[in-house]
Amino acid sequence: MNDETRQKIALFRYGIIAPVVSGTLEEGKSIKEFFFDAAKRTYTNPRGEDTIVSASTLERWYYTYQHGGFDALIPQRRCDTGKSRKLDEDITEQIRFLKKEYPRIPATLIHQKLLDNGTINKGDVSLSSVNRFVNQVKLENKYTNNKDMRRYERSHINEVWCGDTSVGPYLKEDSKKKRTYIIALIDDASRYIIGIDIFFNDNFINLMSVIKTAVTRFGRPKVLNFDNGSSYKNKQMELLAARIGSTICYCAPYTPTSKAKIERWFKSMKDHWMSQLNMNDYSTLNELRETLYKYVNEYNQTIHHSLVNLCPQDRFFQESHLIKRLTTEQLESSFLLEYERRVSADNVIMIEGTEYEVDYRYSRQKIMLRYSPDLSKIYVVDKHTGELTAIKILNKKENSLIKREKVKLTGGDD
Repeated sequence: MNDETRQKIALFRYGIIAPVVSGTLEEGKSIKEFFFDAAKRTYTNPRGEDTIVSASTLERWYYTYQHGGFDALIPQRRCDTGKSRKLDEDITEQIRFLKKEYPRIPATLIHQKLLDNGTINKGDVSLSSVNRFVNQVKLENKYTNNKDMRRYERSHINEVWCGDTSVGPYLKEDSKKKRTYIIALIDDASRYIIGIDIFFNDNFINLMSVIKTAVTRFGRPKVLNFDNGSSYKNKQMELLAARIGSTICYCAPYTPTSKAKIERWFKSMKDHWMSQLNMNDYSTLNELRETLYKYVNEYNQTIHHSLVNLCPQDRFFQESHLIKRLTTEQLESSFLLEYERRVSADNVIMIEGTEYEVDYRYSRQKIMLRYSPDLSKIYVVDKHTGELTAIKILNKKENSLIKREKVKLTGGDD
């Protein structure tokens, strides 16, 4: 019997004795006479069945109400609620063990195993009894496996930046429809969108450009909170975080609630920005980017209900003294990709299909390269000093004019 049914029964009982409780009896009629008259009537109980109630039962309901109020009319639960009267401790322990060892085992097979090993006799314990207990065990496991999830908010800006990628609208470019991707960073304490851009590809290069813009404008965060996507969880991301002095916190798989603020912001973005776009009005990514930036600026300057009458921008710059910006040199050196390459015998390496020439001393060796995503700056890292030496694109014609030192061969004693 569930709580709703128990409450309906209490209301049914009160409905019969209400005239006595409220003092609206017919003039001159005693309480005893009311009970006898009421006992002669037929009532429809909560199950929809016709029933009669004895005068003594009505009297008991009345005095129960007088002592305990309406709640006293609610049927009491059984003292052994949730416990099986057919299954003893030994049987229940065996069922729990089987469900733990074989989580997908059905109740029918458990019942058969109990019969086979002599734990129960045929006819003593029904399959339905075992099935009810198996369902109870499943319910217990469901609640005990729940994680302790609580809403939280960092006390200060730049403590945690949460980043994520959302699919954007399709954009028709060169007569082809292309999917766009929006990468955004939100500050946990202020809900301020500190970095955002829209691209045709969701990759680390684009993510790094968003982070670089944000760090340049608002300093570095203590913690970067990401999911486990390939754009976010890789060696390059770990190196970047280490260079700017931040820590990365990766969410557990399949837990979008771990980055609820950015997920919720993306939902608002889709409801307020994407829903009003007429994609026939846009022919380039830059045009679409301008409208996105406009929406973000409006959001950052709109009062947020969780910020006590402040907009994200005002909340963020309340603590502007906490912004720790990097120097230009630190920014340039931190936001470089790093890969290892082997140098050919003729002092050439290949980067994204382009040949580059390095010092002949690195011939046939593995070297560490650091370069900007647009390949405008490419350096060889000295493995001893860490010094960066710039390299250039291979020019075969220029090399044909360079005089090389001749190797002198000597043999025997002079």
